[in-house]
Amino acid sequence: MSFSIKYIFLVCCSLLLWNACNIQKRPPITNDLAGLVNPLIGSGSHGHVFVGASVPHGMVQLGPNNLGKGWDWCSGYHDSDSTIIGFAQTHLSGTGIADLGDLIFMPVGNLAPRPANDTTRFAKSYFSTFDKNSEVATPGYYKVRLKRYDIIAELTATERVSLQQYHFPKNDQANVIVNLEDNVQSILSRKGTLSAGIKIINDSTIAGYRISDEWAKDHRVYFTTVFSKPMLRYDILNGLRVSQDKQATGTKVNAVLNFKNDGKPLLLKTGISYVSEAGAALNLAKELQGWGFDEVKSRARAAWNTSLSSFDFKSKDSSMVRQFYTALYHTQIAPSVFSDVNGDYRGADGKIHQANGFTPYTVFSLWDTYRATHPLYTLTDNKVADYANSLLAIQKQQGSMPVWHLAGNETGTMVGFHSIPVVVDAFLKGFKVNQAEVWSAIGGFEKYNASGLKDTREQGYIAADKEPWSVAKGLEYAIDSYSVAKFAEKTNNEQAYDSYIKAAKNYQNYFDKKLGFMRGKLANGNWRSNFNPSFSLHMEDDYVEGNAWQYTWLVPHDVEGLITAFGGKVPFTKKLDSLFTVSSDLNKGASIDISGMIGQYAHGNEPSHHILYLYPFVGEQWKTSAKVREVFDKFYKATPDGLIGNEDCGQMSSWFIFSALGFYPVNPVNGLFVFGSPMADEVKMNLNNGKSFQITALNNSNTNKYIQAIKLNGKPYTKSYITYKDIMAGGSMEYTMGNSPNKSFGKLPADWPKSNL
Repeated sequence: MSFSIKYIFLVCCSLLLWNACNIQKRPPITNDLAGLVNPLIGSGSHGHVFVGASVPHGMVQLGPNNLGKGWDWCSGYHDSDSTIIGFAQTHLSGTGIADLGDLIFMPVGNLAPRPANDTTRFAKSYFSTFDKNSEVATPGYYKVRLKRYDIIAELTATERVSLQQYHFPKNDQANVIVNLEDNVQSILSRKGTLSAGIKIINDSTIAGYRISDEWAKDHRVYFTTVFSKPMLRYDILNGLRVSQDKQATGTKVNAVLNFKNDGKPLLLKTGISYVSEAGAALNLAKELQGWGFDEVKSRARAAWNTSLSSFDFKSKDSSMVRQFYTALYHTQIAPSVFSDVNGDYRGADGKIHQANGFTPYTVFSLWDTYRATHPLYTLTDNKVADYANSLLAIQKQQGSMPVWHLAGNETGTMVGFHSIPVVVDAFLKGFKVNQAEVWSAIGGFEKYNASGLKDTREQGYIAADKEPWSVAKGLEYAIDSYSVAKFAEKTNNEQAYDSYIKAAKNYQNYFDKKLGFMRGKLANGNWRSNFNPSFSLHMEDDYVEGNAWQYTWLVPHDVEGLITAFGGKVPFTKKLDSLFTVSSDLNKGASIDISGMIGQYAHGNEPSHHILYLYPFVGEQWKTSAKVREVFDKFYKATPDGLIGNEDCGQMSSWFIFSALGFYPVNPVNGLFVFGSPMADEVKMNLNNGKSFQITALNNSNTNKYIQAIKLNGKPYTKSYITYKDIMAGGSMEYTMGNSPNKSFGKLPADWPKSNL
């Protein structure tokens, strides 16, 4: 036998032995937490969540693509749609821009020949509606009936391999369409498919690739697929040309594969890779040797149960429990594995690299997730060092810290370089990231010249008449500078600390003390005229996806300084109160992302997420309790339209998780969590250091939403915050709740949260 066959044979044997050993060692599942998850929550409205089969943080997200196109189809699926063009191997979850949705397989029955001159989208000729009542979506498994063909499709997955099972009706053809032309088309109007290819390897194996320019400008994904039955015949469609060639390349490549309909299901397993077809074949050989669909489905569910078991959440409200575990599930889809089983991965420089000492990940929605998702990971996720080292590797390859990284590509989406606080927070909390490598990556931030940073360095602010989104950029850069300062402080670099902590104060240059708002300043030093704090334009404004009402509070790293800028506690509190009582009206053309309104507080978008938790900084913690419960009641539901804004790779859900625990990380890098109002009656946090932290809320109910008192490890605790160190030490915390505010709790300045510990 050839070397390659010998290699695969040896790999399979060793893996079978490895799997047998690990099955014996796997701890028994005592609680089916996956059964509490409803992946369809957030699939309607503007939630944009992924629906399909995957394992925690897996490379594969196997799920249906609808025929529909538009902003609400960013994940490929929307609850309002009842069409399916096939099942794609990759998807994004909750993003505000579309991409992925690649490598689509669609089971079909009798298929009419395509007209010779038909240049319309191929999917329009074969798509099917589906039976909503037949749809089953659980972690690691998806099932649906295609009404046009009366075919039942079942999906499950390993980390890098998808497994599909098609049940064809009797007396009908059994065909599978391979669609390399379609994906979840980007709303950015880029080039789409640059090249795609397919090869017929033998009568049961195909391979190929798709390269596209959509959100990620150079997105490359490769595949190898093996079928459980031999092909009887095949047609390769390359544009309008139909042939029986063994391979084809082009921008409109599809295939129709025909199999014997013998009454038995057809299975197909697909390994994918961002490196090569050989990498896809290796991933397939190592991760999935057999055809046991139920076994793979069971393993996927077990993986989810293990991952979800980081929390043991209890509430008298069963809907709250379902929402909590669904939120936790949504935080564990991305970031996703980016390397092959042998450690190969495609770098941000387009070259193939070998991972050394870490597993590379991709899909970093950092403008969103730096706020709460990554701080959540530092408590219970065991991949924090991998995420941080992935970001450091990207910096080495592209020369700057990542902004929004997708499949080896820097999309540059949104503002700020928020890989900086993510990496710094991981370092400060003791995760395995190299100090010298961190400084090498972040130490040059003050020399960046992109997107207004040169003006920030030279004059302390970005001129609104020179740079769009000037206020949003300036405020986010100040947070990044603070993060570098914290690293410099920890590593005794006094000179760097002085420089970066000064830059962290640049937010003051956008604050108009007379009006009490952050606003655009012109190059000549004057404020932009015709100021309206409720005004916003989607792409041509001083703010991004927001207005002055929301951005004025974006100083999580120096709340005390912001209070001083307002003139003290009284005017600060008065202005904060007014945020929730002014009119919610928005101008025509305002960003659709400004949603979930309470006054001008906008919970549907991330810049608002910490604002509710600012009251404890002025000794009025009880107001946070009331506002947090109001957000829970209005904007989180156990329904497809149960998210008020984009899920954004876990951030919308991370706010829910933290707030259900009763606290939130206002400052994402100071290791401090500010108290709100817990929704859990009991919750045990199984921490990533092997310890546990038990939270109990006595007398908790819809009306008993105010914290009366707290005990930490059995002793009275008067502060209105808790530290990361206290939680990670293990132990217990007990809330006592009541139906009226205890205005004395957290009232003394000594008990207020601190921006800078």
